[in-house]
Amino acid sequence: MSINIKTPEEIEKMRIAGRLASEVLDYIAPFVKAGITTGELDKLCHDYMVNEQGCVPAPLNYAPSGYSPYPKSICTSINHQVCHGVPGEKALKNGDIVNLDITVIKDGFHGDTSRMFIVGDASIQAKRLCEVTFECMWIGINQIRPGGYLGDIGAAIQKYAEGKGYSVVREFCGHGIGRNFHEDPQVLHYGRPATGPRLEAGMIFTVEPMINAGKAAIRELPDGWTIVTKDRSLSAQWEHTVLVTETGFEVLTVSAGSRSQPALAA
Repeated sequence: MSINIKTPEEIEKMRIAGRLASEVLDYIAPFVKAGITTGELDKLCHDYMVNEQGCVPAPLNYAPSGYSPYPKSICTSINHQVCHGVPGEKALKNGDIVNLDITVIKDGFHGDTSRMFIVGDASIQAKRLCEVTFECMWIGINQIRPGGYLGDIGAAIQKYAEGKGYSVVREFCGHGIGRNFHEDPQVLHYGRPATGPRLEAGMIFTVEPMINAGKAAIRELPDGWTIVTKDRSLSAQWEHTVLVTETGFEVLTVSAGSRSQPALAA
């Protein structure tokens, strides 16, 4: 594993990319309501990234080994979709929960973040899943400090999620990020404390737990991208890009519309 330690100049560019990614979510939030299609959300985000921000949508035509090129500019994962939902003709309806995952490239650097949105009046269970997942992300982030272990992040997330009666998706994880969309290290959202690489100032990676209301098992849809829960239970995800600092951490994907961390995770 070769973890890239970012220079001060690279960190500043990552701050810009991270803020821009978060601002896409600020922009699109008023449009996330019943009746709009995920394809329309994708078009709005694409045009905002390209025309207003001067960014490149990183997912568009992204093709890791073994995958066909991703056909859209954002990911839209609804209800039992875990991640990588491909925007299309499906219209959102009252009670849906949807994750919008945004990654931009600005001046060669990536900013990656996602949020959950509740469409209209969702069930208590759906709202609780979204909230606990948000708490999971922040509980993981709060483990980050130089000299700590990468495994501390996943261990804290798993303990909290399972303590609330939920399960943690194992097959997908956070990742290092910078000039490349995906770099070392892989950031698991489960595991044991005091394991894995030691954290150093200048590391940048995402924390993006995927939490299921039912069992952790998943499957891939025929489109080759969309991941769903095997038992069709609801799934939620939140994501921030985080810098390890000399004294702790700095969340890079923040903007005017970002939620503050919950009190229990502070």
